[in-house]
Amino acid sequence: MDQISGWVEQAQTGNRFALNQLIDHFQNDIFRMVYYRIHHQADAEDITQDIFIQMIRRIRTLKDRSRFKPWLYRIAINRVRDFFRKKRLLFFMGTSSEIEADNSIDNLRTTSPENDIFRKELNNLLKDLSKELSKWEREIFLLRYLDDMDVKDIAITLGKNENTVKTHLYRAVKKFKKHNCLRDFIQRGEYAK
Repeated sequence: MDQISGWVEQAQTGNRFALNQLIDHFQNDIFRMVYYRIHHQADAEDITQDIFIQMIRRIRTLKDRSRFKPWLYRIAINRVRDFFRKKRLLFFMGTSSEIEADNSIDNLRTTSPENDIFRKELNNLLKDLSKELSKWEREIFLLRYLDDMDVKDIAITLGKNENTVKTHLYRAVKKFKKHNCLRDFIQRGEYAK
């Protein structure tokens, strides 16, 4: 049993130390995943906190401990979707002005200078090309190259089969290549597993 599965097993019995270990282990990755989808640091922090609250409340329902990461990312994706639904609803009801995106990612939590540079460049490219990507192409591309998930985990996270994930990923990469934007990112060994 790997360390994460061990923490999950202990957390399912109510062990607070194990819950804290899971949060510490995944907090930066989940924050980064949320931030790159909403581009607003304060909202990303709030949503990340909500994700871990949901994780704590629902961890006992997780049956396959080896699938904790896709399960957690599924919660995160759903919370981001809820955020956008609420934002649209408030905007159309006229009760809130459009939220101004915080384009500064200087304070974004990263693990290394190389990853920071990669993420900044990729974020800028995604902003430019996101109009050409479908919702699924964008989400799958981000999960694969930004969140470093393998195809199998992406399929589990999104509730899609692996071939569908591969098709959307292929289409997204093809669109980037059409603009000669992705070549450098794909050729970097650490991102092209």
